[in-house]
Amino acid sequence: MSRATADPLATFRRAIAATGRRVPDFDPRDGGVAARLILLLETPGPGGDGPRLVSRDNPTGTARNLTRFLAEASISRADTMLWNAVPWIVHAPGARNRPLRRGEIREGLAMLPPLVALLPRLRVAVLAGAVAAEAAPVIARERPTVAVLRMPHPSPTYVCTSPQVAARIRQTLAEAARLLATA
Repeated sequence: MSRATADPLATFRRAIAATGRRVPDFDPRDGGVAARLILLLETPGPGGDGPRLVSRDNPTGTARNLTRFLAEASISRADTMLWNAVPWIVHAPGARNRPLRRGEIREGLAMLPPLVALLPRLRVAVLAGAVAAEAAPVIARERPTVAVLRMPHPSPTYVCTSPQVAARIRQTLAEAARLLATA
């Protein structure tokens, strides 16, 4: 059996994609099922048509900010997994970002329980932005021992609005690092 067919995260992603949605892959350079921290963003950006990853290595301002903030907090890449509250690309090909619809958010959040069940070492969930923050009760219900932290979204759109936004992201990730160090 190949690694791809034996990977429960790949199986999880393929099940969502089987509904006809465009769902980026998990980043194989992250912690995978061994992750102790899940960082939940909003939804994948429009991007191109080729293969996609939910990755801090993507050529976007959000990814660059996230890479910098995680490095400043000394959170190991092997300890992390990036994902989205609504894990599929909602934007029409070639279209710009659009706000998520309530039904999309509900449906995306309903997919979280089987995902967190695949992460036996999970200790911390960092919810980035207002949409991801809606996952707090889902994670608390499914994994009551997991610490749930909220922070602003790391998009340049938000980070550049005020120095307090970056400070809040740094504080949240410093707390996440502290929790991981004591787990």
